[in-house]
Amino acid sequence: QVQLVESGGGLVQAGGSLRLSCAASGSIFSINAMGWYRQAPGKERELVAAISSGGSTYYADSVKGRFTISRDNAKNTLYLQMNSLKPEDTAMYYCASKPPYSDYYDYWGQGTQVTVSS
Repeated sequence: QVQLVESGGGLVQAGGSLRLSCAASGSIFSINAMGWYRQAPGKERELVAAISSGGSTYYADSVKGRFTISRDNAKNTLYLQMNSLKPEDTAMYYCASKPPYSDYYDYWGQGTQVTVSS
């Protein structure tokens, strides 16, 4: 069983920055692919960024050049640095973990709210 706990959300003005963290426990963190999803009210959940066990990254077009995903395997922690935030980035952000034996993100955190004011 994997436990994921997000932190770092909050209220920020447009143009500001936030850094989300996701602390993982209960598995070998370094072998899992990890991702950040977000869901705004009335919208579908979307994959924002992902990072493989080897460090390869993926970004949604809407956040390219503004967000950076990283991982610290020694600390079992996933990060999402968010710069130049826009009101449309407002959402609940979730950390997710995909074990190597799975094609899906099987484990999810409880989420952290990010609100960007204009």
